Amino acid sequence: MTRLSRSALATLPGTVARPRHALEAVRTGIVHFGPGAFHRAHQAAYVDRLLDADPRWGIAAVSLRSGGTTDALKAQDGLYTLAVIDRDPSMRIIAAHSDAIGPGEGARLRKLLADPTVRIATSTVTEKGYCLAGDGSLDFAHPDIVHDLGNPAEPASLIGWIVAGLGDRHAAGTAPFAMLCCDNMTGNGAKLRAACLAFARERDPGLADWMAGEVAFPDSMVDSITPASDAAFLAKVQQALGVEDQAAVQRESFTQWVLQRFDMLDGPDFASVGVTLTSDVRGYEQAKLRILNGTHSTLAYVGLARGHETVFEAMSDGALEGFVTRLAHQDIAASLGPVEGLDVAGYVDAVLNRFRNPAIRHLLAQIAWDGSQKLPYRLLDTARAALDAGRGIERLAVPVAAWIAFLRRKAEAGETITDPMAEALATAATSANPVTAMLGVEPVFGARLGQDERFRAAVREAFQHFAQGDIAPLLSR
Repeated sequence: MTRLSRSALATLPGTVARPRHALEAVRTGIVHFGPGAFHRAHQAAYVDRLLDADPRWGIAAVSLRSGGTTDALKAQDGLYTLAVIDRDPSMRIIAAHSDAIGPGEGARLRKLLADPTVRIATSTVTEKGYCLAGDGSLDFAHPDIVHDLGNPAEPASLIGWIVAGLGDRHAAGTAPFAMLCCDNMTGNGAKLRAACLAFARERDPGLADWMAGEVAFPDSMVDSITPASDAAFLAKVQQALGVEDQAAVQRESFTQWVLQRFDMLDGPDFASVGVTLTSDVRGYEQAKLRILNGTHSTLAYVGLARGHETVFEAMSDGALEGFVTRLAHQDIAASLGPVEGLDVAGYVDAVLNRFRNPAIRHLLAQIAWDGSQKLPYRLLDTARAALDAGRGIERLAVPVAAWIAFLRRKAEAGETITDPMAEALATAATSANPVTAMLGVEPVFGARLGQDERFRAAVREAFQHFAQGDIAPLLSR
């Protein structure tokens, strides 16, 4: 079977959107570390549209560990299919990658990072790829960091490569590249900056001082559901295109990239392709945690109690959909302060619409994992804010009670509870007074919320409905 390539573009069906920019005119202006499915479905799709008006921002895809993706991109002239899966599915050929560098090509990467035409470096390597300790600082005991400090000319870690590239710029007297972390960690730019400065200071304090004053590490937030590109999906793409594509990716239609403003003379016009530029990335992160993740957890625990399996099924339950809509608009949204550029009501509607996507099979059981780690940020902070403001918490108590009921059902059935606090939670949830015992788990609820009598009474009353199998009255709130 013929592979997707520049020469194959003319043979593709008319239903497949082709690149609108001249491929031969694209120059490399961005180096991206970690060209996995999310990068190809998300950031590269933004840049692909950017290239329609400005050819300076082609992406060099860099993989430090595995050559599978970079080999596929090389074999396909940097091209691949982006399938948007929704009620109205579509396919589009992405042509954002001007180069691909895999393991063992360190000399090429070093040369590229030193090239002044490269103005930006970006990364999606997952949180563990940054070699951070539990407190978010650089882990100097990490084997890759130990290696890189001893072998700075041949880095193994992302941190080592960033500092090596910036070190070459400093030595040559050329301007630095900006470093954009695109992994979802709170304060991701600040964390990456601190890690790189700490590493550089061990190597060369003068370099660290220069980086501190000259290099931009803006915070960012990204969002889009990107299911895995399994064999069935790749076969579907091949059937649709008539050619083989080993780098194809899929995602939902919703996509979001929020980026902290940073200074760059004659830089890319990210705003023109839908990137949100703001001084308050933290506000967007909080909105996502409380609105998107808070309603997700609510759908999971209440939906499982109603016998549903997926988010789409839960949102097809009219009573539950109505409850979650009121919870998001009237309770969760009220807990958020003003956020520059964010239409909170519009964001709520967009989130709920995402949950109605029949093409995304998101399992409630999976969302229900690790509740002790998720609920404090997704729902309990919102409950605290409501109590402090004197607002009602009757709806907010429902998902908390649903979580307790979920734990009790799992423990009594002898089923595995996927949570780092599983043993303590199972003991509390199956006690004679499960609500009192659970609200006394301070690592989850804290002393103040767990002992607040208004909160305790609301959760206790809601839990009785779950214990009795009489959930409908709760969903009418």
